[in-house]
Amino acid sequence: MIKVVRGNPTPEELAAALTVVRARAAAAAAEPSGAQEAGDSWSDPSRIAGRRLPRPGPAAWSRTYWPG
Repeated sequence: MIKVVRGNPTPEELAAALTVVRARAAAAAAEPSGAQEAGDSWSDPSRIAGRRLPRPGPAAWSRTYWPG
């Protein structure tokens, strides 16, 4: 159920907003469940947790971006 809490939209404005909401809901329902997880896995910090990090030392700042 959608309820207008502020303003006075015209029937056309309300229909346009409802169309957008329904289209987004249909697209989310049609998307396979594994597709969202695959897209977000690259930014998951736990994927690099298994890698050993360089030990801190005088030149540690130079190894902070490029893997050793």
